[in-house]
Amino acid sequence: MNIVQTRPFGQRYAFVVVAVIFLALLISAGLRSAPGVLMLPLEDAFGWRRDTISVAAAIGIFLYGLAGPFAAALMDRVGLRRTLLGALALMSLSTAASLFMTEAWHLVMTWGIFSGIGSGAVASVLGATIVNRWFKTNRGLMMGLMSASSATGMLVFLPAMAALAQSGGWKPVVIAVSVAMAALLPLVYFLVPERPASIGLTRYGATEDEPHVAPKGNFILLTLGTLRQAARTRVFWYLFATFFVCGFTTNGLVGTHLIAYCGDMGIPEVQAASLLALMGVFDLIGTTLSGWLTDRFDPRKLLGIYYGIRGLALIYLPFSGFSATSLTIFAIFYGLDWIATVPPTLRLSNEAFGDRSGPLVFGWIVAGHQVGAATAAFFGGYLRELQGDYVLAFQIAGMTAIVAAVLSMLIGPTRQQEALAQPA
Repeated sequence: MNIVQTRPFGQRYAFVVVAVIFLALLISAGLRSAPGVLMLPLEDAFGWRRDTISVAAAIGIFLYGLAGPFAAALMDRVGLRRTLLGALALMSLSTAASLFMTEAWHLVMTWGIFSGIGSGAVASVLGATIVNRWFKTNRGLMMGLMSASSATGMLVFLPAMAALAQSGGWKPVVIAVSVAMAALLPLVYFLVPERPASIGLTRYGATEDEPHVAPKGNFILLTLGTLRQAARTRVFWYLFATFFVCGFTTNGLVGTHLIAYCGDMGIPEVQAASLLALMGVFDLIGTTLSGWLTDRFDPRKLLGIYYGIRGLALIYLPFSGFSATSLTIFAIFYGLDWIATVPPTLRLSNEAFGDRSGPLVFGWIVAGHQVGAATAAFFGGYLRELQGDYVLAFQIAGMTAIVAAVLSMLIGPTRQQEALAQPA
């Protein structure tokens, strides 16, 4: 008897795994978005300047991206479930520790360094690893769903966190985030196997799978060696540069500073957070649709369209008047495009570097995304303090997105011959 037929759900158990990881990405992204809500309450409670708080947010975002490729290699070495459980525990504990902070460097350590490292394992590289391990078909659609969960989580939790901050200050937000992260631990432990073969299954849509061979050698050297070889290809640098802009224009600037920008324009925190939540709803639609489109159309052209729309939206925002109608229009268009770039970027990475190395290379590309986000998180706060408003920051971000649209169209057709060789 086929062993797949003896298991509950059969190959469809892959969707159970996706559901758990979707939730983990959703809540982890809520943690990464919390500094945007905490900026004004921390400013009031401790007297810290926005550029000081932005430094902690920028460090967290940077390490969130830098930890990604190492986490991908660690998942292959010591196991996905162990890596994920350790990351969730680290995020919960570091967030809880911030309840006792009294100095700005405490914020940097808890919300910057430790939560940044932990959240790097619960990010796009996790989604890419799950999709490659559990799916032979429908990868674009599944990656679109995973990507949407990450970005949507960052946005849909904002109104609740903003309401907590408005009614009780910064501490209730910290407690809620810490408890939510801890609640994920039993779900991951009991419902997420290491890989399909661990429960006698094959990937969804596959009749048989190649046996997994764990890489040998130091995982840090493997990660750096993969980067060294990927960096020899032109496609890597195009993808790295465009994803840098992606991070710069989304969670780095908009995710970190839009609530504060709206506050400068006289819009209350909860109302501004609701605007981001609306983006999250449309992001879920747009990014899942992007995954479906990625399975069917040229990913380079999709990226060009996405970045072009994003650039125009950012250039428009400072001149929108910040009326309810104009902000709603911005939220819908920007939400549809928020992280729609992930599925086509992952597809190009897999095509260029192969299924095995693709997620690890994608981890380095995501690191570029987070370097861009960290740059924008600090850059936005610095320009706000320097000029007294956010206008120039959003204008510059819009222009970088237009540049990314052009770069996307310059990516040549990927060839399997250029696939990354496994480091020795």
